[in-house]
Order: sequence, then structure tokens, then C-alpha cells
Amino acid sequence: MTSAPQQLMIQGTTSDAGKSTLVCALGRIFARKGIAVAPFKPQNMALNSAVTADGGEIGRAQALQALACQVEPTTDMNPVLLKPTSDMGSQVIIQGKSIGNQQALDYHAYKKTAMNAVLDSYQRLQQQYQSVLVEGAGSPAEVNLRANDIANMGFAEAVDCPVILIADIDRGGVFAHLVGTLDCLSESEQNRVVGFVINRFRGDIKLLQSGLDWLEQKTGKPVLAVLPYLHGLYLDGEDALNLHQHLENAGNTQQVLKVVVPVYPRISNHTDFDALRVHPNVDLQLIGPDQTPPPADLVILPGSKNTRADLEWLLQQPGNWQEYLNRHLRYGGKLLGICGGLQMLGTCVFDPQGVEGTAGETRGLGYLPITTTLDAEKTLKQVEGILALPNQPAVPIQGYEIHAGISLSDQSVHQVITSGNSTCGYLSDDQQILGTYWHGLFDTPEALQQLLNWAGLNKEDNALSDFNQIRERQIERLADSTEAALDFGRLEEALKSFAEFRANP
Repeated sequence: MTSAPQQLMIQGTTSDAGKSTLVCALGRIFARKGIAVAPFKPQNMALNSAVTADGGEIGRAQALQALACQVEPTTDMNPVLLKPTSDMGSQVIIQGKSIGNQQALDYHAYKKTAMNAVLDSYQRLQQQYQSVLVEGAGSPAEVNLRANDIANMGFAEAVDCPVILIADIDRGGVFAHLVGTLDCLSESEQNRVVGFVINRFRGDIKLLQSGLDWLEQKTGKPVLAVLPYLHGLYLDGEDALNLHQHLENAGNTQQVLKVVVPVYPRISNHTDFDALRVHPNVDLQLIGPDQTPPPADLVILPGSKNTRADLEWLLQQPGNWQEYLNRHLRYGGKLLGICGGLQMLGTCVFDPQGVEGTAGETRGLGYLPITTTLDAEKTLKQVEGILALPNQPAVPIQGYEIHAGISLSDQSVHQVITSGNSTCGYLSDDQQILGTYWHGLFDTPEALQQLLNWAGLNKEDNALSDFNQIRERQIERLADSTEAALDFGRLEEALKSFAEFRANP
């Protein structure tokens, strides 16, 4: 294409069809051409979030897309973020700030108001950037959610935006997904779809050609790209977590540190562990419901959107996590709690206002001498400081905080993460248990190396690993692959036809 479209929306036939990655790829392609481009997702539902420089909260996927576009993430890039607290309710975040919890039916009615924030943010991005790449949510074919829709075609109709529809062929039924989705749309919405992208194809494309010809003849829409399945592609997860996805270390002659992470029902910011997934000397195992945790060198209690409920869930699991952790510590293992995990490590979690559910208190695991009181006012900030673990040189560390709670101790505790005059990381007297509110601990290469040393990895085997560089290489790889597969000439023609149709309906 001679230039990027001023606005273009990517919608998917299903969740995880490839919307986020296609926006990421296109953002980097346009940025490499010197085009000022920004990502935008009107409404996101995810427990993985990021903190912007101005102290707002957005979906993690939009922060990754901003990185791909080579711009600073802002709250306008994801004006509505829903963070589920239960099967029926979510915390609602508007332009970076929480406005409280709402049940599903209440939020459905509130979407008319939320649309004002969506359009406000979108207009600002349009004024600042040459091109805005919009990502839909779920599928536009969810007819039960059509009323007051702000995430898919409701938004596209409001701003008169062309749409690419993407489907995942690796799941099977790709032609039914595309034709069926198109059939569920109104006539005006169908006219808005300028073409299809088929994602994650592996095999000989010649065997697919007859299907592509049929699809184009059936719908009158062009297939703009068949994107290949990229083995080993690893980018920040938007929300879904694959319990079976971890890198094998078979054949590695160096030491491998075994790390275990329980996956609670409301686990948040599991992207904290991405740097561990790709480290050559780490075997990361995610333990889901009814699974027995194996022996480990390091156990990490991750963040949670509902600390008390997830702690109760953990203790009710058949693997008997309290007994497992006691045994793990007796044998010299290390235990790390991050955010909600830090709160669980203390003696008690108080929720007098019912911030995360029913008001009350829950006894903690009792490994650190701290108590936590939840508060409706969230802490949201990017942070940097110094990590100073025993018998190791102090190194820089950075991350971000997202939590609704204050943890205090009536005893002196070892300070191992400091930022200015603030204590941000607590270490037990026996040096086996570490707790902090900081997310992103492992993204700083020197801090990752020190934390793995503390956890028991031999210094000789612990090579410096920079996840930020790994992520950058993955974005470039994704962009290269997409640029080679996408027919930009056909896309330009489709967008031109759409513009002409809109001008003369």
C-alpha cells in the first residue's frame, strides 16, 4: 500500500482468532514505513493489564500493540476495560480509572454511557495519528450482545469504519466460521467487511486454493491473506492462559530451575511469567484445578483479581497447597508472592468495604508478618528501584503496580526492593520467602538473573536473558511474515471500493 488506511478495524470469528496479533503486525509494518499509527480497542475484557505513564490502566494487549507501533501506550488506546471478579460481574475501568464493579446486566445497560468515552478517546487518537488500527472483541456474530454494542460492529457503524474479518484455520471449520459470521450480520454490516484473513495455516497452500476460490465466489469478498502458522511465536497474552504451553528443556545439559505457579480462577497479570517461559534454564509449570503440584525449586503465587476467593480456592484444591507449601519450604525451596500473592502470604486479608466481593476477612497463609486491608482506591503506577538480595550485588529493577490494598507489618522485615524511601519487597528472616506488589519483576534482565540465583539456579548456568529483546524479535518476525503474506494491493482496492460505496450508497 502506498499509505496506511486512516482507520481499519480487525474483527474475528471467535476469540483468539488472531485479532490482537494482526493489529500488532500491521502496526509494526506501518511504523517501519514511517507512518504514525496507534492501536485502539474500544472494549476489552481481560485480567492482564498494564499501567500507562500517566497512571491509567489498559489491557496488556494494547500496551504490546503500542510497542509494535513504536508509540507510548495511553488510556485512549483502550477506553473500556472489564476485569472479571466473578462469572456474573466485573470491575469497570473507563479511560484508565475504575468506576466500581457492575453485574453483567447492569453493564449491558451502562454501555450507552461507555460509548461516549469510547468515541471521545477514538477522536483524540484520530487527531494525533495518521492511522488507527482498531481491534474488536470476541465475535460480531454474538447476536445476543448486538444491542448497545460498543466492541464490534456497533462501534464500526458509529465511526463508519471498514472491517477485516479474521478466522483461525488451525481450529478447523474456517469457511463455516467466515460465511456463518457474515450471515449473522446486517446488510450494512456485511457491506462494511472489506475482506478476509485466514490465520495459522500450515501445509501446502495449493490444497487450500479451491476453498479460497469458493469463499470469494460465495461472499463476493476477497481473501486478503493466508497467514502461516508461526511455530514458537510467543507474545504477551491478552487474557487466555494455556496450561500446557511451556518450553521443553529436554537435552539441555545445564541446570534447569523448576518453577511452579498455581492458576487460580481469577489469576491476573500472568504475563509476569513470560520471561520465565522463554528462559533456557527455567522449566515453568502452571498448575490448574485438580492438578497436584510437583516438587519445585521456586513456587510463585501470582496476582489475583479476587485475593480472598482465590486463596480459599487454593486451600480447597485436592493437592492441599498449604501442606505442599509447608513441605516445599522445609526442603529449602523458595516462595515468591506477587501482588495478590503477596497479600496471601500475610496473616490476614481484610475487605471491610466489599471491594472484591462480600465484606469480611480471610486468614492468610501466615508466611510473612503482614496484614492487608483492601480499599476501593487503586494504586496504579509505573515503578523503578533497586533489588538488593542477600549476598548478591544490588541491581536496577522496574515494573508496575496495580492493586487495591495496603499491606502493613508490625515487625521489622528485610527490605530487598526499594524505590526512593519506600520498601517494595519483603524477605523473610530465613531468606526463603519474598513478597512484593511489583508486577514485571522478571522483565529487567539483571533483576531476573538475581532472582533466579536466589531461587537456586547456579550462577554459571544463569545467562543474562533479556525478555524485552526477545519480544522485539518476535514482533519483527510476526511483521515480516504478515507483510509477505498480505496482498496490500487487494486491500487498497477493497478500501477504495468501500470508500466509493460509502460516498454513493
